[in-house]
Amino acid sequence: MGRILPLINRYGNLSNIVTIENLGYAYPTLDPNEEPEWVLRKINLEIAAGEFVSIMGATGVGKTTLCLAMNGIVPHSTGGIIRGNVYIDGLNTKRHPVADLAQRIGVVFQEPETQLFNVNVEAEVAFGLESLGIPRLDIQERVTWALSVVGMNEFRQRSPFKLSGGQKQRVAIASMLAMSPKILVLDEPTASLDPLGKMEVFSIVRELRQQRGMTIVMVEHESEHIAEFSDRVIVLNNGKVEMEGKPANVFSRAAEMQVLGLSIPQVSELAECLNQRHKTNYVFTQFDEAYLALKESALAKQQPSV
Repeated sequence: MGRILPLINRYGNLSNIVTIENLGYAYPTLDPNEEPEWVLRKINLEIAAGEFVSIMGATGVGKTTLCLAMNGIVPHSTGGIIRGNVYIDGLNTKRHPVADLAQRIGVVFQEPETQLFNVNVEAEVAFGLESLGIPRLDIQERVTWALSVVGMNEFRQRSPFKLSGGQKQRVAIASMLAMSPKILVLDEPTASLDPLGKMEVFSIVRELRQQRGMTIVMVEHESEHIAEFSDRVIVLNNGKVEMEGKPANVFSRAAEMQVLGLSIPQVSELAECLNQRHKTNYVFTQFDEAYLALKESALAKQQPSV
């Protein structure tokens, strides 16, 4: 079912698990004579196995559509016009059904309720495995493992609709983990959660990254969390990649981020303020970095001149 693309990145290393080439996409129009509106425009991305990539952008720039293109819902379930190619673990999403891709990539959306519909948590996590015809014993083992990872085993007989927002999102993540994907995509997973729910979700993300080496792609607005977790930040604007780089590189471009309507960590704002006032060259993304740099600078100023 289509050729398998070797996972070779731009540097010639066999490491990419996601490769996106000149991706363009337009949703179907109601009027066949109407000119399609391109939501994504010539996107090129490479994501290495085990990498944590965060995607930022204002509302309507194509973030969710990009997530759907990674798991094949775009274009298999949405129709429309697609150009270019998306390869997930070597599979071309245009040539492989969503069911095949689901065993390689799982997507968790902003509203967990849209993914929950079974009578209890256990049935919810088992649903995807049952649809693939996985043997019953294997299903039980996978469900127990996935619920253990997200700390929800004690709730396995509870209705998912009687859980808190953070717990629902953890169940949604467990449903994806049970499929044993290599890649987990989270589309604004904490946007509708209270602070406790956000903490619950990010603690799971931290474990998946640090303890299990899973490839994570997360759409998120909270720059402090992005700075803490990400290897790389992708900024979308008007369906295109506007900025790309390490968190320090992206968040040091404060004026450009402001024009795009995006926030940067408060500690990065501090660095920008100090640089403007004192002609320094600070780049901060986390509090510990700022503390150590400013402490070192203060101590240096206290040293007696020779």
